[in-house]
Amino acid sequence: MKPIVTGFCFLFLSTYGWTQTTLNTDVLVIGGSTGGVGAAIQSARLQNKTILIEPTQWLGGMLTAAGVSCTDGNDELHSGIWMEFREELYKHYKTRNLFTGWISETCFEAQVGDSIFKAMFKREKFLTVKYQWFFEKALMMGKSITGAVFVNQKGQKLTVNASLVIDATDLGDVFASAGAGFDLGMEHPIYAKETMAPGKSDMIQDLTWVAVLKDYGPNANKTIPRPKNYDSTHYFCSCLDAPCPDGSAYKVNTEKMLDYALLPNKQYMINWPAHGNDYYVNVTSIPQIKRYEYLEAARQQTLGFVYFIQTQLGKKNLGLSPLFPGGSGLALMPYHREGRRVKGEVRLNVNDLIEPFDQNDPLYRTGISVGDYPVDHHHSKEKNPPNIDFPRVPSFSIPLGSLIPKDVENLIVAEKGISVSNIVNGSTRLQPCVLLTGQAAGALAAVVLKERKANPSYSVKQADVRNVQAQLLAAKAYLRPYFDVKPEHPNWISIQRIGVTGILKSRGVPEGWANKTFFDPDSLITENELSEGLGSFFGIGGLSKSNTKITVSNLKAQLIIVMLAKRIKISFWKSNEELQEVLSNRSINSSTALTKAQVAVILDHYLHPFNYPVDHFGRLNNSNDTPTIELRP
Repeated sequence: MKPIVTGFCFLFLSTYGWTQTTLNTDVLVIGGSTGGVGAAIQSARLQNKTILIEPTQWLGGMLTAAGVSCTDGNDELHSGIWMEFREELYKHYKTRNLFTGWISETCFEAQVGDSIFKAMFKREKFLTVKYQWFFEKALMMGKSITGAVFVNQKGQKLTVNASLVIDATDLGDVFASAGAGFDLGMEHPIYAKETMAPGKSDMIQDLTWVAVLKDYGPNANKTIPRPKNYDSTHYFCSCLDAPCPDGSAYKVNTEKMLDYALLPNKQYMINWPAHGNDYYVNVTSIPQIKRYEYLEAARQQTLGFVYFIQTQLGKKNLGLSPLFPGGSGLALMPYHREGRRVKGEVRLNVNDLIEPFDQNDPLYRTGISVGDYPVDHHHSKEKNPPNIDFPRVPSFSIPLGSLIPKDVENLIVAEKGISVSNIVNGSTRLQPCVLLTGQAAGALAAVVLKERKANPSYSVKQADVRNVQAQLLAAKAYLRPYFDVKPEHPNWISIQRIGVTGILKSRGVPEGWANKTFFDPDSLITENELSEGLGSFFGIGGLSKSNTKITVSNLKAQLIIVMLAKRIKISFWKSNEELQEVLSNRSINSSTALTKAQVAVILDHYLHPFNYPVDHFGRLNNSNDTPTIELRP
């Protein structure tokens, strides 16, 4: 009778969905978010068996499933998978001009973004994706995460065991379940090490449940049923055409408001912060599978704004677009701007953004992704948020250590939950920056797994910064956010490698919604500028302090001093002809004043400072006990 009972039990469990499946993989990416897709693609490209688990039917998170398909920032930072994604958009729309809405130079329909990511996934033979599974809990062995358990709406369970886990959830669910320390909400200035931090509070940024409207023609009436608990006063002052008793209306008319995020094919993405559909709710403590019932009020806020646009603002011809599955016109998930932030090996604060070269820990040397968005927070007035004097910042790099939890082993963070301050989250949370951070997480996972082949106990915390950066450079991903040196520049890799040594510094320029950092590749530099950089990097003095422009001959003189002081061998150029070949410039001779880009190429080619190890704080070993290294091309 035993086999019959066993078979009956199996049939019973299968019929009612109470089954459990177990999978094994090298890398488990939890969340098909913006950071998650970047992490999974990069991990798989480096030939690691990778499984991505996603609760919706779409890939891309805030870029697609959350409907925020007018991107924020990085328009001139043509980096890595972010630029690959844009190239695919240009191919799809048969134009390089996607500046349809006035908020962004890259606007697209969310379903197009999803299809692009799915096509990218399909090309990766080491990559598998599982849809409509919700994260339930992390699997732990002591302080090390070994996988995770997922559930679906049918009550089934999925267990995935993994050599490495990447948390790509919007709210930091995995590292919280694994027991990692984290921050949530606003911070005290002393804790944050930021003078403008407003004080300790659990208040996070508002989320938005995006809707997309379509113009059905001037005679159409697409007015939706009046939403429950609708209150038109919630949307007063949203634009100049809306009622506004106190005169504080946002200074655009209805048409301008709608064109804010105008998508191709004349559709309107509704993500309007000024008395629109931003909404405050904190669901970080709610299990992932149960969150939608707690988020219903946010959906109603958006439906109310749509109804207001149709009735109060006279746009009954604009109806919900059938863009998303189910044809509801509302995104599959909300746009979460902020959740938990992991306590990482290092923590990026606003001082690192404003003055990257003046910090005790030069985190810029460990940069693995880039952003150029200003500090920008969304807070409902109803919550009475504190006034924050947001600082102006140049473009910036994300340090590798901010992806690595301090308290948990075997885990990498790839989304908005990286180790940053509450203030800095306002800059690092945007789609392009997060996509690149995810790509870096995938590269980090690959480096760790490769090292484990020789040393099975190799930890994520031991990951070599330069090895991760080298993988990203090979993928044409920026380490430093140079506005004026694109990947097609012949010296791009050398400039990026020298940039993260700090020998040649850049200048940051805050410029509103598109901040910049300039390397100035065609400028001439002085002996004093170069000696300061070399001296700081190698920890030596005695270099020239003159304002003479750097030439071939005085550059060699400075490198000789470095060679003697550090007891290293440098394979100098033997002739002007050799240097001409290295620089691809036949007019170079010993007295030629060199451009900054040319100096970068020579330093990279002959001195190889990028080869010197750097820890996760950006610190180098500059002692004279450093072993002699033969630095050759």
